[in-house]
Amino acid sequence: MSTPLAVTWWGHSSTTVELDGVRVTTDPVLVDRLWHLRRHTLTPPPTSLDTDIVLVSHLHTDHLHEPSLVRFAADVPVVVPRGAARLLPRLDRSRVLEVAPGETIEVAGLQVEILPAHHDGRRFPWLRHEAPAIGFRVAGPTHAFWFPGDTGMREGFADVASVDLALVPIGGWGPSLGPEHLDPAEAVVATEQVGARWTMPVHYGTFWPLGLERMRPAAHRHFFDSPPVRFAQEAERYDVGELVIPPPGERRVLVP
Repeated sequence: MSTPLAVTWWGHSSTTVELDGVRVTTDPVLVDRLWHLRRHTLTPPPTSLDTDIVLVSHLHTDHLHEPSLVRFAADVPVVVPRGAARLLPRLDRSRVLEVAPGETIEVAGLQVEILPAHHDGRRFPWLRHEAPAIGFRVAGPTHAFWFPGDTGMREGFADVASVDLALVPIGGWGPSLGPEHLDPAEAVVATEQVGARWTMPVHYGTFWPLGLERMRPAAHRHFFDSPPVRFAQEAERYDVGELVIPPPGERRVLVP
């Protein structure tokens, strides 16, 4: 009998992966407004809170979002980069698991491997709050998925064991991307190095600065609208498995 594998994208880098009977949520940001950013997709419904584990990749507020984290059940463990717990005063310290690259922990019967990421680990450029940006490879008895968090190209993608599902970032939320993010073409290359049966792009097409669409329409098209199209076109030249590009809130069953 096969073990179910399913995924739901809530927008940006927020997903829920159902892996061997365990629900894993990545980088939950479940609000419509985030500082100067506005959500342009479906507001995540209450079902986005149904999870057994939360994984947070780095300190930036569009990934480590305490108002979203406090909405989860009080017994749900939250895995964060080492040094991030002090930014979560409203969460019981016993449920916050701080980790660093190179470590592997077991949570809810899953093996969670902590991977390095090439990305700024500071909360804000002008503050000293800092923790290493990380990614994850999560494996159960039957299936595994890879979520690199925000990262630029780096050595070591080929060292990550292959997975059933890759959740790979392909964009951003502003008029530029910068070298510490994967663009659609780089995301395809990175995913092929890891190896996946299914690949779902994330970190695009959700938040955008208020008013910037009118001021910078070309940037909006390039960084907000076109990343999944460019990713799919580039993926035709590489082996990244089957593409999964659902609208936000739609649950996709990969293995029934």
